[in-house]
Amino acid sequence: MFALTGPSGTGKSTVCRGLGALLGDHAVVLEQDVLWIGALRDPEDDYGSFRQTWLRMAAMVNQNGRPTVLCGTVAPPQFERRPERALFSDIHYLALVADDDVLARRLRGRPAWRGWDDEQRIADMLAFNTWMKTTETDPPMRLLDTTDATVEDTTKAVADWVLGHLKPR
Repeated sequence: MFALTGPSGTGKSTVCRGLGALLGDHAVVLEQDVLWIGALRDPEDDYGSFRQTWLRMAAMVNQNGRPTVLCGTVAPPQFERRPERALFSDIHYLALVADDDVLARRLRGRPAWRGWDDEQRIADMLAFNTWMKTTETDPPMRLLDTTDATVEDTTKAVADWVLGHLKPR
């Protein structure tokens, strides 16, 4: 399984939309945000039911011989400690990050209905961006800086990362 992660505003959803075309039948690409609203009931457990639902669904896809690329905000500790983690031989993590000023500008530029007019919410996302850049996790997250990259270049880099892990060793 592949987890394309990172703070809001780094390009995960945008990359997710173009990734399927580049990966073809090599992997199934899924957007985590689709189930996010219904899973906001357990913040005290770091949204455990949300994380477990996605791990279970990815495991079902993998049973059909297709790796899953899960696009959404997640960190290795949120998946690695779940019982469903045992359903995968490996989970590879690629974190999209950006310079704080660029990330804040992207978030403030989103449509009002997305709710990014809250400065505390933006500050929390910037703190997560810093955490991603400075924290060593097990397994490690590879970082991909999207500050100056085009959507096309980022999407290709993500596809190359996935395909590189799928090549026979």
